[in-house]
Amino acid sequence: MKISTKGRYAMRLMLDIAQYSKGGNVSLKDVSSRQDISLKYLEQIVNMLSKAGLVRAQRGAQGGYKLGKKADDITVGDILRVTEGNMAPVSCLESAENTCPHASECLTLPFWQGLYSTINNYLDAATLSDLLTNKGNNGIDMSLYLNQF
Repeated sequence: MKISTKGRYAMRLMLDIAQYSKGGNVSLKDVSSRQDISLKYLEQIVNMLSKAGLVRAQRGAQGGYKLGKKADDITVGDILRVTEGNMAPVSCLESAENTCPHASECLTLPFWQGLYSTINNYLDAATLSDLLTNKGNNGIDMSLYLNQF
């Protein structure tokens, strides 16, 4: 599994909004400048996040974007599932019902299910607030990882 630039930039966008909104709106132009990400690419990403309710747009002179929920209520998993889709490590786990004809006798399926569960638990344990305060899952200092997004 590899997170695309869309997923990584969505994380940076959401963190930027959380960090700089201070109750107001944040312009994509400012995010683009601070994060060194193309404005056109940010527009595509923010559209996806807006449809999912993770950000809210406001038009006008004081317009821009703000989080659709509190930073404590938005997980890394929420963001990545919007931009990357299902985080399943194998295709047979991508839908609620496993339609693989070999599922009943597959000796590797429990392993893939465990990995999928671990991925989801990890992604859902870290919120935007955790990343902003350099805490990730289980209180791990995430400052080493923030610059990699």
